[in-house]
Amino acid sequence: MSELTSIGNARSIIREVSKVIVGKDESLIKILLAIIAGGHILMEDIPGVGKTTMAISISRALGLDYNRVQFTPDVLPSDITGYSIFDRETGKMNYQKGAILCNLFLADELNRATSRTQSALLQAMEEGVVTVDNHTYPVPQPFVVIATQNPTGAKGTQMLPDSQMDRFMLRLSMGYPSHEDEIEMIRRKQNGVSTDTVQQVVSREDLMRIRRDADKVYIKEEIIDYIVRLCDATRNDPRIIQGASPRASLALTALGKATAWIQDRDYVLPKDIRFVFFDCIEHRLIWSQEMPDAASKKAALAEVFAAVEVPRIR
Repeated sequence: MSELTSIGNARSIIREVSKVIVGKDESLIKILLAIIAGGHILMEDIPGVGKTTMAISISRALGLDYNRVQFTPDVLPSDITGYSIFDRETGKMNYQKGAILCNLFLADELNRATSRTQSALLQAMEEGVVTVDNHTYPVPQPFVVIATQNPTGAKGTQMLPDSQMDRFMLRLSMGYPSHEDEIEMIRRKQNGVSTDTVQQVVSREDLMRIRRDADKVYIKEEIIDYIVRLCDATRNDPRIIQGASPRASLALTALGKATAWIQDRDYVLPKDIRFVFFDCIEHRLIWSQEMPDAASKKAALAEVFAAVEVPRIR
């Protein structure tokens, strides 16, 4: 269970999605944080733990139009961004919308697509538009990408480039359920509980208002300095070849505000940054060869985090 137990106005959303997703409250809260902060989420986990079910359930609870693409090597960039067709009657090119023109785009197994197709997401994720045949089309707002990839079974996959990894605000892993949660999951499935039972809790307009409210949360200069010092520490550690980018510090700031907001607080505390730091930063780093395994990297990042002095906020 998350250390964030008082989630204020977000509680109804969590409760609704928890009809289908059992025992993954912290992952659910962090996904909601990224959506409120205007970011995108990468779900990296083994098959069958509920990544896609989580994304669909969230889209229903938030009243978002969503499209899902199962990425394979034969998926083309035009399948994502759309394409133009010549209309003989008008003599003009008509734009046919791509799958990405929706509120929530679910990119299943993104690492199975070619690098060219993967890069088709970049403009929409960063700028909120797609460009086809020199014409630019805005994506609907709010707009969120939830991508999944499997860390195992690398055959036939293309690693996401660093520039794309950096555009994901959070990287999360749900992991296996506990024994009791898995039993409860089976019980609910036998009783007909599915994503169809998830009811809409807020509208798209409500979500946009929530984003504006979260953005107004006050953050002291000491907290901003703390965020920059954390990111700077990753850039000066000899074990890390490439540290956190300025985009990472902006993401930490937005996530800190969203974390404060869902606790009905109008100011950011250091614990808000701590709650999201590792999921926001870890996937952006490039490590030296002396750090071969994930456990060593996690331990080293924990050392980097602990070495940065925490500001005392009255």
